[in-house]
Amino acid sequence: MKLLITGGHVITMDPVIGNGRFDILIENDLIVEVGPQILANDAQRLDATGCIVIPGLVNAHMHTWQTALRGVTANWTLPTYFRSVHAGLATLFNPDDLYIGTLVGALNQLNLGTTTLGDWCHNNPTPEHTDRAIDGLLESGIRAVYFHGSPKPDPKPGQKHFSEIPHPRSEIERLLKDRFIRRDALVTLGMAILGPHYSTYDVSEHDFELAAEYGLIASMHCAGLEPKTPDGWERLAERGLLGPSTNIVHGNNLSEAQLRMMIGRGVTFSVAPETEMTQGHGHPITGRLRDVGGAPSLGVDLESAIAGDMFTVARVALASQRALDNAQARADSGQLPAHSTISTSEALSWITIRGAEALGLQDRVGSLTPGKQADIVLIRADGLSMRPVHDPVASVLMQGSAANVDTVLVAGAIRKRAGKLLYTHLEQRLDELDASGRRISDRFAELAPA
Repeated sequence: MKLLITGGHVITMDPVIGNGRFDILIENDLIVEVGPQILANDAQRLDATGCIVIPGLVNAHMHTWQTALRGVTANWTLPTYFRSVHAGLATLFNPDDLYIGTLVGALNQLNLGTTTLGDWCHNNPTPEHTDRAIDGLLESGIRAVYFHGSPKPDPKPGQKHFSEIPHPRSEIERLLKDRFIRRDALVTLGMAILGPHYSTYDVSEHDFELAAEYGLIASMHCAGLEPKTPDGWERLAERGLLGPSTNIVHGNNLSEAQLRMMIGRGVTFSVAPETEMTQGHGHPITGRLRDVGGAPSLGVDLESAIAGDMFTVARVALASQRALDNAQARADSGQLPAHSTISTSEALSWITIRGAEALGLQDRVGSLTPGKQADIVLIRADGLSMRPVHDPVASVLMQGSAANVDTVLVAGAIRKRAGKLLYTHLEQRLDELDASGRRISDRFAELAPA
C-alpha cells in the first residue's frame, strides 16, 4: 500500500533534507521519498494542507503502569514517593491493573503525538504482571521499548533488600523466547536495571553483563537518594560495560567528570525535567550535558504526578535551562545575552532524534528520512492557537499541544485522524481504568496507619 502526504510544511529533523513544503511518500511501513511534488498516481493521498508535519515524538522514559494513579503523587517529594508508591501502592496492583494502566497510558501518548515510548515497567512481581503490561502496549498500537524492571517493596523478615537482588535471567530469557522473538517488531525489549545508584556493585555488574549478552539497552535511574555504590560507574567503565547501550535516567547526582566520561563512551541520558524539579531530584542536567558535548532525550516519567504531554516536557526542559543560562550570564557580565542559549530546533531534537538514540532506535525513527519507519504526526497549524506561523519549528514546540495533533501514523498505520483517536473501545477502557485506580487507592487508604 502507498500513501502520499501532501500540502503540509514538513520538519524532517534530517540535516541533509531540511524543512520545507514537501510531500512524503510511504510504502507499507516505510518512508520511501521526501521532497517537493512527488509523482505517485498509484498512492492514496492524505491532505496535510494547513498542517506542520513532524516525526512522531519520542517519550524516552515513562512508568506507564502508573496511569491509574494520575494526580496521586502530585504533591509528594521523593521520600514520600518512594515510601508510598514502591512500598505501598505498587504492591496492590494485580496483572490486569498493569494491563489497563499501560494500555490507556500508551493510547494517551498516541493522542498527544508520541509514537515511540520508553515504557519503564518496574512493578512486575510475577510473569503475569509483565505479560499483561506487554499486552497493553501491543493492543495500543504504539511503538515501544518495554523496559523490564523489578519491584521495590520493603523486604519482609529474612528477605534481601531489593538492592541485593540481581535482575532475573530466567525472565529475560523467557521474554526473548516467547514475547519478543523479532527484534524489529513494533514493541521490543530492554532492561530496567537498578544500576550502581540503587544496587550493590555485584548486582550492577551482573545486570550489565546480562544486558550485554542479549544485546539489550540497559536503562537505570541515577538520582534521588544517596548512591548505593558511589564508585560503581568508574568500576563498570574499567570493565568496558558502559557504552551506547547504557541509558541513564535523570543523572542529577553525577559529577562533571562522570558525565564527560560517560558521554565519551556513548552513554545516553533521559531527563525528566518537570518531575525532577517537582520532586526534589535537583535541576535537570540539560546544560551540564551540553557542556560536555552531549544532549538529553526527554521523558514524562510519572503521569501520577504530571501530564503526559511531550510538548510541555520539552518546553519545561528548554525554559529551565534558559533560566539557568540567563542567570549565569547576569552573574558573569551583568547583562543578558542577545539571544537565548538554546534554540527551539535543538529542543525539538530532544523529543525526536535524541529520544530515538536513547532507545536504540535511531536507524528506525526520530526523523523523516527515507528508509525509516513511517512514524509521522500532522500538527494542525491553521487554528486559533497557532496562527500566524512565522517559524514552523518554534510554533510546534512553543504552541503545540494535544489540541493541535490532527493525525498520527505509526509504521504507516493511522492511529489518529482528524483529531480523533482510532481506538474503538476507549470509553470502556477508561471506565476500567477508573475502577482500577479507585480500587488501588481505596485499599491503600484502608491499610494506611491511623
